[in-house]
Amino acid sequence: MNPNYTLDDTGWQALIHTVGEKFNDLTIKRGFQYFKQERVRPLKISNTGHVEALVEGNDDDHYRVDINLDSLSTSHCTCPVPSHCKHMIAVLLEYVSLQGRSVHALVNAHSTATFKQPVKSSSYDNSSYTNKMAIDQKAALSTKLQEQASKIPSMSIFQWHEVFKLSISPIGFNSPNAQYAKNALASIYTIQPQLSPALDQLFELHAHLFVLERLVKPSQHIPSNAPMYMGYYTQIAADDMQGEIKRILSKDLAISDESEHWIRITETLSYVRSLMLLESKSLKYFAEVYDQLWLNWIGPNLKDKTMYLEELHHLKSSEDALGNTLSRLPWLLAQSQMYFYLDQDEQAWELLQAANKGSILPPSRLLHFLHALATAEEWARLQDWLITIGPMLSSPREEHLTEYMEFWEKVIRHSPDSEQHMWKSLISMLPYSKTVYEETLLAYGKWQQWMDYQLSTGKEPLEFRVSVMQPIDKNAPELLLPFYHQAVERYILLKNRVSYKAAVKLLKRLAKLYKKMKQEERWEEFITTFASRHSRLRALQEELRKGKLIS
Repeated sequence: MNPNYTLDDTGWQALIHTVGEKFNDLTIKRGFQYFKQERVRPLKISNTGHVEALVEGNDDDHYRVDINLDSLSTSHCTCPVPSHCKHMIAVLLEYVSLQGRSVHALVNAHSTATFKQPVKSSSYDNSSYTNKMAIDQKAALSTKLQEQASKIPSMSIFQWHEVFKLSISPIGFNSPNAQYAKNALASIYTIQPQLSPALDQLFELHAHLFVLERLVKPSQHIPSNAPMYMGYYTQIAADDMQGEIKRILSKDLAISDESEHWIRITETLSYVRSLMLLESKSLKYFAEVYDQLWLNWIGPNLKDKTMYLEELHHLKSSEDALGNTLSRLPWLLAQSQMYFYLDQDEQAWELLQAANKGSILPPSRLLHFLHALATAEEWARLQDWLITIGPMLSSPREEHLTEYMEFWEKVIRHSPDSEQHMWKSLISMLPYSKTVYEETLLAYGKWQQWMDYQLSTGKEPLEFRVSVMQPIDKNAPELLLPFYHQAVERYILLKNRVSYKAAVKLLKRLAKLYKKMKQEERWEEFITTFASRHSRLRALQEELRKGKLIS
């Protein structure tokens, strides 16, 4: 491994080999699920080649993982599994992701090592299916495809999908995995005719949407209110396809000079909406496509709000049309999004609160609204949204709260009076906002409030890095006195050597504080009385002498 512990190609291959050797396939797959669920807290990479992180387990348990990049065998985790656990895999995947390496290459490390052996040929190999087709059948299919492909520029979106279905028929559908997705896309692109810029973008989008639907199609037969579990390799392929769709939609739509093709945008919306409203509650592929479609392609190209009203009508009528098969969460979120675009925030909030029963809303769906308002520089509205959705973001997972606070900072820069609302919101979100609340108090110089909070929660001074205490030590040292004194008394009550050492450590800090405040006489009086009061605790007296606090 390099001294700076970035992965070069040699180190990367060595890591893949070691993971494949040390971890079984089931452990890797479970670790991958933890990684996908973002259970790994931010990594800490030391200059000695150790990667440390907290991993959120089940039932709100947290496990501390220490990965030795130079020797995985010496790595450890605080979970009950003796070695090579799923939490280690989750941390390794987070690490290689940050290094820009392929997560899936590491996930497949064990299976790749296991299956690197010759495969016996089958008497009927699916890959040779096309070669075994009768010449006349192949010719007929090719002729039909050419004829259909030539009409694509004038076809509707729904007719495109029929042509796509015809084009992939030779490859079959035995294994819904990444290779299938690759082959299906290749087959579709072979029939693509010359298209205008806007149609070319739409064609690319629908090619990927078609393949994504094929990958998750078995789930469409499951009621939307029932959980659905995809196969591991299918999920990888679907995730990759979703990533490509997000990339396609992130580019501006070249529709301004081709307004005649706007009908295909409305057809695309209808297609995506229909899939979203029937999607199993454990999936969110088409709901995210729906959001991106509005955000990046439809919204920026609208001249008025008519289409938002029309979409709201379509969504409301879906409840009667779909009945029990309706996927209610994306249905509620989509309506709240339309009300948001119509500047009807009260209705949007009401729907979001209905959708958030049971605290199931993903933070990204809520932050989407804040991003849109910040981009539009609607600071008054953004303040109202921050106040309203703050409680919805309250959860044991704090990562999204940092982004939430960045929006507050933007609002306060434009309207300083908004600061009072920020404090009320953070307090209402406690205890989940604890970390950002403390950090913000320090950032704003609220020393007294910070100290009051620590005293009220029984926090120990030694839990904080010295750098955290330095601003208070510099600006309001007197506030540290009760914090340190109370902690010393708690340590003494534990009556063991370790607690005595901790107490002496704090007493040394107190001595410096009294000296800084020019109250040496008060300190001498205190330490003399303290030592006399605890004179029968011999171990404490020894630690006081070692610390040169008494003679």
